[in-house]
Amino acid sequence: MNTSKKKVVKKGAKKGAKKGAKKGAAKAAPSGRGETAKLIEQRIREVGGWRGETMARMRALILDADPEIVEERKWIKPSNPSGVPTYSHDGIVLTLEVYQAVVKITFAYGSKVPDPTGIFNASLLGMRRAIDIHEGGSVDAGAFKALVRAAVAVNLAKKAR
Repeated sequence: MNTSKKKVVKKGAKKGAKKGAKKGAAKAAPSGRGETAKLIEQRIREVGGWRGETMARMRALILDADPEIVEERKWIKPSNPSGVPTYSHDGIVLTLEVYQAVVKITFAYGSKVPDPTGIFNASLLGMRRAIDIHEGGSVDAGAFKALVRAAVAVNLAKKAR
């Protein structure tokens, strides 16, 4: 009987250890250091042009807004081998995606994040909110960093419950 209890404990320990790691996710250290950061930087170089410059600028603002944010690549699959740059702090805060005509920053719980300057301009229905940046477009750096910090606060408040 003792051996079966040990197995149950081990299974439970493994399950708890895997809880934060989802299939197809590659994780990095806080503030974007490590292999994941290199892969995201490589992706930014591959994208190039105004979209690569925009991705690099927004990534720098994200990492500056919250030094404890964790940079990851999620949803890696054959059709998207680079995955989606994802930024988490006690849960997903936002994703940074690139499309042909837009760089999109999607806040997972954006509907709960105060947006006093009206930065959100896409995906305005439902839980998420997004910022679409078109060629030649810009985002106020201070307001954006405040939005990132507010989104982290939403996640921390959920955790405190």
